Amino acid sequence: MTALDLSSPVAVVGTGIMGQGIAQVALVAGHPVRLYDAVPGRAREAAVAIGARLDRLVEKGRLTGAERDAARARLLPARALSELADCALAVEAAPERLDVKQELLRELEGVVADDCLLATNTSSLSVTAIGGALAVPGRFVGLHFFNPAPLMPLVEVVSGFATDVTSATRAYETARAWGKTPVACADTPGFIVNRIARPFYAEAFAVYEAQAADPATVDAILRESGGFRMGAFELTDLIGQDVNESVTHSVWQSFFQDVRFTPSLAQRRLVESGRLGRKSGRGWYDHSDGAERPEPHTAEKAQPPSHVVVEGDLGPAAELLTLIREAGIPVREEEEDHGTRLVLPGGGRLALADGQTSAEFQDVVHFDLALDYRRATRIALSAAKDTSPQTLAEATGLFQALGKDVSVIGDVPGMIVARTVARIVDLALDAVAKGVATEEDVDTAMRLGVNYPLGPFEWSRRLGRTWAYGLLDEMHLRDPSGRYAPSLALYRHAYATDPREGTS
Repeated sequence: MTALDLSSPVAVVGTGIMGQGIAQVALVAGHPVRLYDAVPGRAREAAVAIGARLDRLVEKGRLTGAERDAARARLLPARALSELADCALAVEAAPERLDVKQELLRELEGVVADDCLLATNTSSLSVTAIGGALAVPGRFVGLHFFNPAPLMPLVEVVSGFATDVTSATRAYETARAWGKTPVACADTPGFIVNRIARPFYAEAFAVYEAQAADPATVDAILRESGGFRMGAFELTDLIGQDVNESVTHSVWQSFFQDVRFTPSLAQRRLVESGRLGRKSGRGWYDHSDGAERPEPHTAEKAQPPSHVVVEGDLGPAAELLTLIREAGIPVREEEEDHGTRLVLPGGGRLALADGQTSAEFQDVVHFDLALDYRRATRIALSAAKDTSPQTLAEATGLFQALGKDVSVIGDVPGMIVARTVARIVDLALDAVAKGVATEEDVDTAMRLGVNYPLGPFEWSRRLGRTWAYGLLDEMHLRDPSGRYAPSLALYRHAYATDPREGTS
């Protein structure tokens, strides 16, 4: 099954920001486009707005004047649904209400030809449930574009329970012909991106609710150590706290209130107070004119240790040994396996975040996971109340000697980056095991849809087969609510025999 021919008209029903963006994508790709909105005059206003965007593309050199003029000639506002009768694809982009979408698509079905592909751009509702109102649900598919649709490359092509393979394939190939990167997805709450991304927000909020770190510090650690483009607090301020919380709540409810997707009470209070982020002028941060951005907690300068002793294998943090030596600090390695720890001159130990707390051990400081310890510009440390000040100072001075800013946070298991990555890896493995998408499509979706520095499976391969399971298992012992219970898919992944090593 091939993509729609460029001569085939495309209808976009609903002319808000997403509807306009999708219409622009189809228009620039070369299709005639029909715009319809139930509110009189909205379609014509949307056509004017799209025309203005085409002008800006010409100014930026992305379109020629002739291409713009041809695109404008192909754009037609429709005053009635009957004017969409000749369309080969109709994309619904109405408000996120099941009854509204079902009624609209029922009306569309009675207008278009039998071979017209019907699609929804829903981000939170079930494609199966929307399509359940149709007489022929086999031709109905989800086409989930990301905002802004003209710029974001990802499109999730979602097959509902009744979607025909030919319909999904045609939608997939059409999205690709439009210059997008499509990924195939089964109809699951949140699809790929909004399902697997929940821990990125949830774990940051949990650390804040535990009073272990403030928003500015958590965001700095996620960016400067984890390699994420934005931190969870600043990103939700950009998205809109009400929008982000609504998606989280929808996924949680759709999974029958699965504790792994539990919304944040702190975010609920933020929404109730009207602090919705940038659009309201205040969210986690103050976005009013002239407001100063709070600085992350950064430790005072400390003296580096005279030497370190390595006990066991540092695993994902092994690169630190090279960096420590390059900084001129002597390193002595011992064969004894005491876990991923460095012994400091005062006798205290420095351990990679593993799901345990510093309070459980005598004089241990934990350090957080980094995407790349060489490139990271900030490292988080956590210590118990009775941790020796000398040990914390030596640990701080060590990372400062490597050129890193140091943020000391509260003694929470899994710290910040480590617990976030482990949960993302777990949800990704669980999704693939349940047939939601392939590993390749999950990695593509998370890189392109939310700009993760690595896909979950790329991250898992880098960290090692057992790393995420080990950390979450330890966290589950300390919080047996089920929130951190490793999935069966993660368990199988951790204990599967590598085929290169033979079978057991």
